[in-house]
Amino acid sequence: MTTTSHHDARVAKMTFASVYPHYITKVEKKGRTKQELHQVIHWLTGYNEQKLEELINEKVTFETFFKNASLNPNAALIKGVICGYRIEDIENQLTKEVRYLDKLVEELARGRKMEKILRIA
Repeated sequence: MTTTSHHDARVAKMTFASVYPHYITKVEKKGRTKQELHQVIHWLTGYNEQKLEELINEKVTFETFFKNASLNPNAALIKGVICGYRIEDIENQLTKEVRYLDKLVEELARGRKMEKILRIA
C-alpha cells in the first residue's frame, strides 16, 4: 500500500508535540517507562532529553523534527506493518521516518526487548 501525497503532506504538518503524549500513554499503559521511550527516540533521531523538550515546547512539525535529526543508520532495519502501511514500501522519506518511530513505539509497548527494538546484533 503506497501513501498518497495528501497523506504525506498531512503527516509532515502534524506536530510532534501533539503525538508525543499518545506515545507516552501507549507505552506506560503496557508497563514501559517514559525513559525507555526517550531511549528509543534518542536511538532513532540522536536527540537528547534537552533537545527533545525544546522540540516539544516549540511544537515543531514532524517535517522539522526529522529534518534536524541524525537518523540512526540502522533505521532501515525497521520493517513491518504500522498504521496499515508496510514500512519498507513507503516511498516518501519523511512518512517512512515517522512510521519508523511509530513502529519502535509499538514494539516498546508490546514488551519487545530493548536490544531487539534498537536493532543491536
